[in-house]
Amino acid sequence: MQTYITERDGLILVVAADGGLNRGTAQQLIEEISKHVESGATQVVVDCAKLDILSSMGLGALLQIHNKLKKHGAQVRLCGLRSLMVQAILISRLDKIFEVYPDVNAAKISFRPLS
Repeated sequence: MQTYITERDGLILVVAADGGLNRGTAQQLIEEISKHVESGATQVVVDCAKLDILSSMGLGALLQIHNKLKKHGAQVRLCGLRSLMVQAILISRLDKIFEVYPDVNAAKISFRPLS
């Protein structure tokens, strides 16, 4: 899996996950996001549109990212999940923890305060 920062707009960080999120790649995603949160990002969007595999270790990594970000007062949103990945999120009940959006723009908009 490759992760790359596609955008850093003020406090919002968009991280694209490409390939598979599993045992071999989970730590890479955690480290990539953690260093940006430590440098001030408080709103993170993980774009999963190019993600082909999401294993139970990958789900665990997302949960670990959520917990780490929460300690720093940051929030994480997921977007671009494919149907099988959405089912995995629902079955594991992670939909109670993560807000899931169809695309990056919808996820970014969700961070706007309600007026």
